[in-house]
Amino acid sequence: MNAPIAKPKSARVDAAAIVRSARTVIATEAAAIRALEPRIDDDFVAACGLILGCKGRLIVTGMGKSGHVGRKIAATMASTGTPAFFVHPGEASHGDLGMILPQDVVLALSNSGETDEILFILPVIKRQGIPLIAITGNPDSSLAGQADVHLDAGISAEACPLGLAPTASTTAALVMGDALAIALLEARGFTSDDFARSHPAGSLGRRLLLHISDVMHTGPGIPTISPEASLTEALMEMTRKHLGMTAVIDSDQRLLGVFTDGDLRRALDDDGVDLRNAKVSDLMTRGPKVISADKLAIEAAQLMEKYQIHALLVVDHDQRVVGALNIHDLLRARVV
Repeated sequence: MNAPIAKPKSARVDAAAIVRSARTVIATEAAAIRALEPRIDDDFVAACGLILGCKGRLIVTGMGKSGHVGRKIAATMASTGTPAFFVHPGEASHGDLGMILPQDVVLALSNSGETDEILFILPVIKRQGIPLIAITGNPDSSLAGQADVHLDAGISAEACPLGLAPTASTTAALVMGDALAIALLEARGFTSDDFARSHPAGSLGRRLLLHISDVMHTGPGIPTISPEASLTEALMEMTRKHLGMTAVIDSDQRLLGVFTDGDLRRALDDDGVDLRNAKVSDLMTRGPKVISADKLAIEAAQLMEKYQIHALLVVDHDQRVVGALNIHDLLRARVV
């Protein structure tokens, strides 16, 4: 029979105590992070060297809270140019050790350095000659002693007032892992384009991978008219293509100008314009802003914002019109 769940005692909230507690936690964990800086030494460089020289993948392992930190480190590594994944040490001894190959490098996390599940699989790892990097809070621990490289993430105190819940220790291990990831990123010359390729579904991926050619209207979808066209013909073309403008082109498809909703409003406001007999070449904007198809879509958005326009024509190196797009195309593509 299950014991009844005790009802929480009602208590008056002491706002000052809550704020004091939270600030103490932040101060304690900030101190733990600051203490890591002088430990970025030759051992840290050696750890980076092992990972950079790895022909396989970085295998991250850890138990409990260290495991949660390890999963995040593996994910950060994988997204910043270091192939990596997490292996649970408990599952490793029941078959998952087959995921770890001789060409890999293992990064093991344990605050105490005495985690049984990790120590149990170390002989198999060492027998295969797999390099071992350990992040622990105890340089004299069993794990630190068996590691090829040990990174000290020790702390003076946990932020938990009971000294039980992993708080400052997990923060220190996480920051040490982030330091490794970013140092490796820079050593590899990893770029924002590389990052976007591993995040194609995210907003960054859309910004860095989507090109003008991916979103522009082409062929019959491009609004075009000749310079001899009437205002009525220009308006009909704009209405058919739904882009709020039309390109004015010569017989070789080269751009002469653009006629937009703004040009129409200015013509309607000009008493000197004979709207019935005017040719579109008399009313168009010459030298409009254009973009090439190989540019990023985000560059089109920046150009539109800078010049307060809502559509762009896409031209090739000979100024032939090859496409067109407007702000709605960028919105649909979730570039803006």
